[in-house]
Amino acid sequence: MDPHLVAVVVGLLQGVFEWLPISSEGNIAIALTALGTAPGVAVSYALFVHLGTALSATAYYRDEVRDALASWSSLHPASAFDSETATLSFVVLATAASSAVGLIALLALEALVSELTGGAFVALIGGLLVATGVLQRVADARTLATRETPNAVDALLVGGLQGLAILPGVSRSGTTTSALLLRGHDGPASFRLSFLLSIPAALIGGTVGVVRAGGLGVGPSAGLVALVVAAVVGYATIGLLMRIVRRVAVWVLCVGLGALAIVGGLLV
Repeated sequence: MDPHLVAVVVGLLQGVFEWLPISSEGNIAIALTALGTAPGVAVSYALFVHLGTALSATAYYRDEVRDALASWSSLHPASAFDSETATLSFVVLATAASSAVGLIALLALEALVSELTGGAFVALIGGLLVATGVLQRVADARTLATRETPNAVDALLVGGLQGLAILPGVSRSGTTTSALLLRGHDGPASFRLSFLLSIPAALIGGTVGVVRAGGLGVGPSAGLVALVVAAVVGYATIGLLMRIVRRVAVWVLCVGLGALAIVGGLLV
């Protein structure tokens, strides 16, 4: 298939799936594997297009990003999680935790992918999707909003879970939002913190994934097409899809997609 057409499809999927807690990386990797792409290259490509939706999230949350950066001058270790600097402190500490856990997870993923066939790789993604869906179901059932600002425990827990989301099938938004809900944050605050945290994570993860893979396996023009499509579609859909996520039991979709992937992978 023409790499530019594949790039458009990948960008469209990323622009929509990033805002749904169903692992955009995992589903894009499954789609690329079905098109004959090697598992390692599929993961690299799926990580790369997160750079496009990082731009979408930055534009959509521009006021929150500006306010967080404006509090930088007031940031001090002794008062890092005071109300004025809590969001920035959360993002900084959680990003550090994500980077540490994510690097370990990436090394493990590279070793694992090199040993898996296409079918086994798809089945693995399916299993991780099911696990993500179960976590979301638990969070939905036990949520009780009791807190207004994040603290250091939130940052380390959510950051560590986000690092694990470099594994295809582990939904970044699903796991981080669920963790924040279980920690006592309400729905809107959990989504806001999750997607603010996604911006540095996408920039770091996308860059590291491509560098370690030695490229995308497609030309630079196709890669640019995928980024642009992901950014434009992502910005156009983020508001609508986040409203849908708040009202619909998306965990059912996550478990369903995971089950299909497991069955399909085992049948290949």
